[in-house]
Amino acid sequence: MIVSIWDLAVDSFLGFCSAEKGLAKASLLAAEQDLKRLRLWSEENHIPGPGAIQDFHLREFLGKAAEDLVASSRARLMSTIRSFFRFLLAEGMAAGDPTTTIAIARKGRKLPVILSVGQVTRLIEGVNGPEPRELRDRAILELLYGCGCRVSELCSIDVTDLDLSDEVLLLRGKGSKQRLVPVGQPAADAVKRYLNSGRGKLLKDNYSPALLLNIRGGRLSRVSVWSILKSAAKDALLPDGMSPHTLRHTYATHLLEGGADLRVVQELLGHADISTTEIYTHVDRQWLAEVWLEAH
Repeated sequence: MIVSIWDLAVDSFLGFCSAEKGLAKASLLAAEQDLKRLRLWSEENHIPGPGAIQDFHLREFLGKAAEDLVASSRARLMSTIRSFFRFLLAEGMAAGDPTTTIAIARKGRKLPVILSVGQVTRLIEGVNGPEPRELRDRAILELLYGCGCRVSELCSIDVTDLDLSDEVLLLRGKGSKQRLVPVGQPAADAVKRYLNSGRGKLLKDNYSPALLLNIRGGRLSRVSVWSILKSAAKDALLPDGMSPHTLRHTYATHLLEGGADLRVVQELLGHADISTTEIYTHVDRQWLAEVWLEAH
């Protein structure tokens, strides 16, 4: 049986990826599909084999493939092709590497899910009962949205970290970094109600420095916060997939929509690098575009 140049090249490459690089089955199948796409295009354009492919061929191929693929798939396709031609060059199956003049496509950055002001209001106002756990849960939602804290930061808050007279909160972020953030009136009021009528009943005869307590009087866990938010989101008829970080994203985006400076938002979120905060400027522009489409 005659083995084609393509079969030999692809089989050798996939064998190398499996034996030497230890790629998982799913990754091998994805690479095989990427090379099948390249092979079909090459044969349609009468290119005799992978060794005959030049950089201008690849640019044309990638431009065509981009019409059908999302950013992450385009990035993977280019990565596969680059590894393929490096292998062929190393094995003497190609005279050159046509990918050296082509930049790798960058994987698109996924924009975070953001709630509207109306959705946030519905979420928070839906938790308004007088029971200790309801008072606690309302305080949790108000702090997540009103202070933009991470769930780990929320759970680590001690009573002494909160200064309700000056309406500021001390948060302990990543790498033990501390920051002071303002506490808005709605969050401050919710925490006061919880401290006055809820926390003592949850604490019972125990002692804990923690602000947010579970039913046994101990510090509330991150898993419990996720569960509380999930239940509140369901009652508010919000989309699935809500997480505490959704409220942090929403906090940052609403600040920018309201005219806050990006550097201020960076400080409030506790981001070490402003490039991390810049994702919210893309969200803000997306929101502006949607408003424009609706109104114009």
